[in-house]
Amino acid sequence: MTVMIPFEDGQKNLDWLALTDALAAGHEGPKADVADVFLYEGDNTLLNRSAWIAGLGLAIKCATIFPANKAAGKPAIAGAVNLFSGKDGALDAILDFALVTKWKTAGDSLLAARRLARSDAKNILIVGAGTVGHSLREAYGAAFPDAQFTVWNRSRAGAEALQKAFPDIAIAEDLETAVKAADVITSATMTTQPIIKGAWLQPGQHIDLIGAYRPDMREVDDDALNRARVFVDSRETTIGHIGELKIPIASGAFDERGVIADFYQLDQFQRHNTDEITLFKNGGGAHLDLMTARYILEAWSGSV
Repeated sequence: MTVMIPFEDGQKNLDWLALTDALAAGHEGPKADVADVFLYEGDNTLLNRSAWIAGLGLAIKCATIFPANKAAGKPAIAGAVNLFSGKDGALDAILDFALVTKWKTAGDSLLAARRLARSDAKNILIVGAGTVGHSLREAYGAAFPDAQFTVWNRSRAGAEALQKAFPDIAIAEDLETAVKAADVITSATMTTQPIIKGAWLQPGQHIDLIGAYRPDMREVDDDALNRARVFVDSRETTIGHIGELKIPIASGAFDERGVIADFYQLDQFQRHNTDEITLFKNGGGAHLDLMTARYILEAWSGSV
């Protein structure tokens, strides 16, 4: 029987740290087979991201993006995740698109931060106060419960909305000052031009980059990449596809060999000393949606 998992009820049994453990375990098994399909009609898009992992099954994350819906007061994005059994192909569950996306995106970054950020990190800066920014406050708060959180956002109103949801968060007026004071910088913006400068980075920091997902998007400059030890969640979905790495590699400003490891090499996700700067590029990918969906289904069923 196919299970239907909605957003609010689907979150009740979930735990950020348990999710990162599930993602780590998923990368210990066979490598995923992943494929994306895009269809377009004018400004509207149909996106299908598919993954198949032996032992975990199959998933298809389907999303429609209709930008004009915003003007009509309707959601711009709709979708669902279909999770199939790897044993007989049966449809195990249909999960809310936003549920899987929220937990996959922030959980992806948190897995890296748990291994690369200093364990004594006390100041965490969130750059960008959108939907992902809210998720990052939840996720990082679970792993760093004693940390002080600060948000910087282009608009004061957006920062205040995040502060309303999390009253203990402080609002930064100046990005450079906030970056220099942070132990962890987690950025989820829609910028195409770098807004975080390598010259601002301090010894011992961990930088977590989420926002850039297209070939023309970047959140940090070349200097930031070259000052840090660089890690990614998946070489296949980041290096040749996302501007954060694709642009500086193409220009010769950054060497692809500078990417130390991805999640299939988790044993290399280590901080060597308290002074080094680490940088992680969260690119997402259907295999992470599959791992997250399977974790959510098991939690829903009371198996974890």
